[in-house]
Amino acid sequence: MQNKEDSIPVIILCGGMGTRLREETEYKPKPMVEIGGRPILWHIMKHYAHYGFKEFILALGYKGNVIRDYFINYYKYNSDFTVSLGDGGKTYYHNDCIPDDWTVTLVETGADSMTGYRVKLAGKYVHGDNFMVTYGDAVSDVDLQDLLKFHIDQGLTGTVTGVFPPSRFGDLETDGNKVKKFYEKVKDENRQEPINGGYFVFKKDFLEMIPDDPAADLERIPMKKLTEKGELAVYRHKGFWQCMDTYRDSQLLEKMWKENPVWKIWG
Repeated sequence: MQNKEDSIPVIILCGGMGTRLREETEYKPKPMVEIGGRPILWHIMKHYAHYGFKEFILALGYKGNVIRDYFINYYKYNSDFTVSLGDGGKTYYHNDCIPDDWTVTLVETGADSMTGYRVKLAGKYVHGDNFMVTYGDAVSDVDLQDLLKFHIDQGLTGTVTGVFPPSRFGDLETDGNKVKKFYEKVKDENRQEPINGGYFVFKKDFLEMIPDDPAADLERIPMKKLTEKGELAVYRHKGFWQCMDTYRDSQLLEKMWKENPVWKIWG
């Protein structure tokens, strides 16, 4: 699935502490919690790469060195290899057909920074007119090429993917294809509106709307500015979406991986 849009970069937010997943995140960042023996971050990147988006910008924070180590040693973690101790420790890889031809830029965005500031710092590596953003703790089967086309067709500054999981949340109030109000979190089981599932697309101008402040949260000031200007579209995805907020969520995803990994759309 190669086309001219392949160069659009994807910023993945990888800096949160994942306090509600303490069983796993005491020793590793949340995006490195494994599903089926691979970090959830890997699953997210495989999803994007399936649709031709292979340029990644990872916004690091809490225990970022774990993610750095994973990509520095990516071939070692994903290949059979032999170390020749009599040849200066030279490494020979036996399965050199790893298909992940990704470009991965790792950006330090601070241990305590909020999501908006992380996007702003990572944004210095965005060189085109549009870029994508997603969280490092949710998987989905959303059609990312269709999402991008929708964003371009709407002609607005930003697009957020609205999802419809069987949950108690509902934080987007919509008017047609525009977001009318953006709530951080609304606990109302009777709401029929979608929730913010991440999988954003923005014009590069959006970066200027984010305060140059580590306390700048993505969902508060910049996203609300977009909604006030009528510049935030919602792409409705009624397929699969599942976040990994808690240990129970991680166990659910592990079970699904063994039985029916709906989000595994790559070959």
